[in-house]
Amino acid sequence: MDGRAKISSLRPGAWILLSLLVAGCATTPAPRIPLASLPAAQQARAAQNLRVYDKVWGLVADKHYDPKLGGVDWPAAGREYGALAAAAPDDTMLYAALNGMLGLLHDSHTRAIPPTSARERRDQARVLTGIVASRFDGRWTVTEVLPGSPAEAAGVLPGWLVVARNGEPPGERFAFPLRDGERVRWEFLDRDDRPVELALTARPVATAPRQLATTLSGGVVVLRFDGFDATDRRWLSAQLKEHRDAPGVVIDLRHNSGGDSFSLGTSIGEFFDRAVDMGKFLDRAGDSPQWRSFQLGSARYAGRVAVLVGGVTASSAEIFSAVLQTNGRATIVGRHTAGAVLGSRFHALPDGGELQLSQRNYVLPGGGRLEGRGVEPDVVVTAAPTLADLRAGRDPDLEVALERLRAPAR
Repeated sequence: MDGRAKISSLRPGAWILLSLLVAGCATTPAPRIPLASLPAAQQARAAQNLRVYDKVWGLVADKHYDPKLGGVDWPAAGREYGALAAAAPDDTMLYAALNGMLGLLHDSHTRAIPPTSARERRDQARVLTGIVASRFDGRWTVTEVLPGSPAEAAGVLPGWLVVARNGEPPGERFAFPLRDGERVRWEFLDRDDRPVELALTARPVATAPRQLATTLSGGVVVLRFDGFDATDRRWLSAQLKEHRDAPGVVIDLRHNSGGDSFSLGTSIGEFFDRAVDMGKFLDRAGDSPQWRSFQLGSARYAGRVAVLVGGVTASSAEIFSAVLQTNGRATIVGRHTAGAVLGSRFHALPDGGELQLSQRNYVLPGGGRLEGRGVEPDVVVTAAPTLADLRAGRDPDLEVALERLRAPAR
């Protein structure tokens, strides 16, 4: 998407699977990185860089859920990447060094977020034109247009092919950092392959998770929500209570990359008339409190349920799917999920950036892990959606889910 990093997962909550901003105080000192070898003009920047590096290195050493860090020689990693961090001339290079070090952990929920991105995460807004694109048949294609964006106002539609941006064809990545007020010249082919040229002015656009409810013929309701936070859980509960007599519900989590654990527990509770086991979060010492769904105020929806998942489905959304699947409460339809399931918190860094740090390991009811494995759907959809599907408004994965919901009960 145009300059919009996918940090949808990073929203405030309680113990989180993809977000909570907290202060952290590291006690283990980081390996010392000498500054004498750097030119005098670089040493002020280097000193600031090392304050950030020290905080990141120490927080991982003290608070990561795995005290052995998967066998990584953390002091050696600190010496190597600390030197790169010290020499970084700007935030881009500094955070590349930090994330190079953190990448050694092979941890889905541990990463350093630069100050600008951290602020956008907290504000849930980013400067962009509002075009979300994916590859269809090898070509960048508009898949969504963000509500309230310049692209929506200009009439851009899903299914348009992106020909060029500022005269250049899009490359391997469809991410373009933009400044407020920057003009972007887009060239498209519309749904009838007619050329369209638009000059769009980038501005701050809300990136909060989307929530969409659609009632289909026969009364089946499709509920898409893209996060697990207070707004999402209240919306889901209200929708299920409004449609408590619907014969079936499709929960679309294909764009949902997580949220907080309280909202997750409440959302799972909406589908049961009793509290159910949701697995365990194990801390650094291996301790875990009992974790069960929350039933207070539950809709206790009793109809049939299908859950749509895909490669973006992560964290809380994976636990939601796995718990309903384990309890035989829903049919999981779609594609294998991300396998990114750890309990993390956010820690402020000295320059305004943040460290997202995994501090709890998640274990399913009955044992196994989802981290690195993901959820295997009950019904796997193998055929990739095509450009013709998108332009015609067809959703093959949803069609399969509806077939399962409407089939006679076994």
